[in-house]
Amino acid sequence: MVMKCLYIIYQLIVAFPICLVLTILTAIVTIVGCRFGNGNFWGYYPGKLWSQLMCYVLLLPVKVSGHENIDRNQSYVFVANHQGSFDIFLIYGFLDRNFKWMMKKSLRKIPFVGKACESAGFIFVDKSGPRKVHETIERAFHVLQDGTSLVVFPEGARSFTGHMGFFRKGAFQLADELQLPVVPLTIHGSFQILPRTGKLLSWHPMKLTIHKPIFPKCKGMDNIKELMNESYKTIESGLPDEYKGKVDNPDQ
Repeated sequence: MVMKCLYIIYQLIVAFPICLVLTILTAIVTIVGCRFGNGNFWGYYPGKLWSQLMCYVLLLPVKVSGHENIDRNQSYVFVANHQGSFDIFLIYGFLDRNFKWMMKKSLRKIPFVGKACESAGFIFVDKSGPRKVHETIERAFHVLQDGTSLVVFPEGARSFTGHMGFFRKGAFQLADELQLPVVPLTIHGSFQILPRTGKLLSWHPMKLTIHKPIFPKCKGMDNIKELMNESYKTIESGLPDEYKGKVDNPDQ
């Protein structure tokens, strides 16, 4: 209890002001760098460093396994479970692979961060109508065809319970259309740090498990279903027993 109180005080007095400054500086560097320099470099490396520093400043231990499973010369569609807000720092900072995010349109409204994400070429998912959804998919196609990887949370929203909800098929459709391998990522620990309904952080280690790629075996709906099912099972296999088992989120 004493340690928890001390960690809350540390957050409020030390960590949060530092994290705020880091976020604003990173956003400015990303926006300016992408405008006047190489977008692939400035759209990734400032964010990677920012994510690592956020974890270090907040004293959050990170463990990563499975880097040997991915080839730096191959494009992938990375799919991960979505336990909480710190999933972003864990993947961005420690996946060690240049990629673009596919993210909710509402994140564009976050001051500084939204503009930086737009400048970096991240893909905002617009579900306001069939035409907008089609435009989002077309944008993702172009990103992947340029040899870049993509990271998607196929649940579409953070978990309320730490368990996974059901997967949407968009990311797997992209992988099927371009015949790209899907790499499942298991995230554990971020739910304990900041659950969706939480306000202050709790100290807890985070772990990112990079599983072996799942290569397409054919093309079409059968391949999409197989990619979805195998990815779900693989991601779930990396979770502790207490977080295994599907629990639908009300906003899915």
